[in-house]
Amino acid sequence: MIAELGLLFTCAAFALSIGQALLLTQAARKGDAALLASGRWAAGLAAVFATFALLALIAGFLRSDFSLAVVAQNSHPNKPLIYKIAGAWGNHEGSMLMWCLVACIYGFAAASRAPKDGRDESWLDARAAAVQGVIATLSFAYLIFASNPFARLDPAPLRGGDLNPLLQDPALAIHPPLLYMGYVGMSVVYSYAIAGLWSRAEPKAWAKAARPWALAAWSFLTIGITLGAYWAYYELGWGGWWFWDPVENASFMPWLAGAALIHSLLVTERRGAFADWSAILAIACFSLSLLGAFLVRSGIITSVHAFALDPARGVWILGLLGLATFGGFGLYAMRARGEQGEPFAMVSKEGFLLINNLVLVVACATVLLGTLFPLISEAVTGATASVGPPYFNATFGPLLALGLILAPAGVLLSWRRHIGLAALRPLLGGAALAVVFALAAIIGASAPWLAASCAALAAWLLWGAGVDLHRRAGGKTVGESLKNVRRVPLRGWAGVLAHAGLGVFALGAGVETSMRQETTIALAVGETGEAGGAKFRLDAVETGEGPNYYIDRARLTVTDGADQYEMAPERRYYWAARTPTTEVAIRDTFGSDLYVAFGEPVGASGGKVEAADDKPRWRFRVNRNPFVGFIFGGSALIALGGLLGLIGRLGRGASPARAPAKTAESVKA
Repeated sequence: MIAELGLLFTCAAFALSIGQALLLTQAARKGDAALLASGRWAAGLAAVFATFALLALIAGFLRSDFSLAVVAQNSHPNKPLIYKIAGAWGNHEGSMLMWCLVACIYGFAAASRAPKDGRDESWLDARAAAVQGVIATLSFAYLIFASNPFARLDPAPLRGGDLNPLLQDPALAIHPPLLYMGYVGMSVVYSYAIAGLWSRAEPKAWAKAARPWALAAWSFLTIGITLGAYWAYYELGWGGWWFWDPVENASFMPWLAGAALIHSLLVTERRGAFADWSAILAIACFSLSLLGAFLVRSGIITSVHAFALDPARGVWILGLLGLATFGGFGLYAMRARGEQGEPFAMVSKEGFLLINNLVLVVACATVLLGTLFPLISEAVTGATASVGPPYFNATFGPLLALGLILAPAGVLLSWRRHIGLAALRPLLGGAALAVVFALAAIIGASAPWLAASCAALAAWLLWGAGVDLHRRAGGKTVGESLKNVRRVPLRGWAGVLAHAGLGVFALGAGVETSMRQETTIALAVGETGEAGGAKFRLDAVETGEGPNYYIDRARLTVTDGADQYEMAPERRYYWAARTPTTEVAIRDTFGSDLYVAFGEPVGASGGKVEAADDKPRWRFRVNRNPFVGFIFGGSALIALGGLLGLIGRLGRGASPARAPAKTAESVKA
């Protein structure tokens, strides 16, 4: 009965999304306040029914209702409660239901911003909410007709197949909702861009309306990507945090385009320039989000992150991608106003933000090419090609470094006016500090060139963030600025923290990538070995059982300099899913992580254990990962900066800029 209710709620949300799109389109066309109110109610009820549908699916997982195909394939009676709940969206059908729910929530939020009395002549919010209704409608159509989460099995199995063991992790329980808040959030920016083109609104109007949504989506995407990287670090057991996996790239591409969009919208909002470019980026961001959904769900790629599905479902998503992309760019071609706004000098804030955008877009294009090239090559030539980390490191790395070098300079320049490079004089101290950091890394720590370069880049960015904070605090001296720092608004802190976070991230990524140490040792119980600058004694190998898995746990005593402590890496075997996993042990310190993964047993001679007199040993992979915490800490600062920028705008009661009143004919256009 719950499944039937869930499907009924889903169909109701589908119908209400259609009503939302039609009512708000007519409301904007006719300037009718009554239709506007009805459209807002439809949007709100669509979000409510979509919520009920997801709750019904969660109830099916909690009850282990194996008559539901999605539950039978992704759950088990003995699975812990948190993973029964997370299992509702830890699969293709459930994750698409969450996608639809987030689309409805965003649509209702956009509709709620529209003027309640209908006096606003621009009707920008109403048009954006109507476009969002179309997006939700198409998403529900795909869900109901191609990926029904409430499909029944007859006969129902007695036990389910269990959720993918790699997804049975707290970080992965909250990772998908945050990622979808980012992915689908880009659809709202897309909707405002389409609404702006549709109504021929002033660029400043739709840019000001869209920028908070862009900040929210980009911040959630940052948090989601960071959680995914952290999960890969401690759950997959290979010791790294980023592998340029196609699914990792699928979320990274809209993040890069979104970073360019945020800066472009700032220029459009403030100066009216970059209007066409901002519209193109808004369309591209949502298109890249849909491309990510296609890559993950079509079965066209192989990845530990992907849902392996039949290609027929991928065709549906490919159709949505084509409709959103070609429809958006088609409207742009018909309604683009041509670049307007006030002229600006090249050595100005606008000029540097333009260069920033170009760097980010080219970097995104290199990731896109590397991700799609194997697919294109196989389709054209039939030969399988591989594009790995060397390509991305060689192409993306220098572009990223160029963008980070330019970032502090753009903050200090003035709008429009060319005031000379003297404005950049405060950054001379940062250049000197960068040289000192690089020399200290090379001479003092014998660091390779990559670590030294990233240390210099981190010093440059952190100095630039400090100069920016000093300027915003308004003090003549550093002491005065420290006294005034409390008066810096949240929107001011946003850029400071985001750029500082980039510096911290650069330091961690450069040092960890180039100075990571990896050693493999084999120990029998009672034996001692050295790896990663520490001594390990294997005290015991224990066996046990968890809720839905068996455990092999190694007890290690570690002597690391003057410290002695225990570590207990595990190997688990999930018997329902018939899948082994590795649970690493990590000793987290400020400067580095000691990372231990428990491997397979080997004989004394290095081969498999075959005889009782061949003393068994177990293999351990030990990593010394320096500064890895800086990677995740820097990413957290970047996300915090974006969220503070959003909160600062909302706290000031920012509302969309409104276009001047138009004639009745133009309102109905």
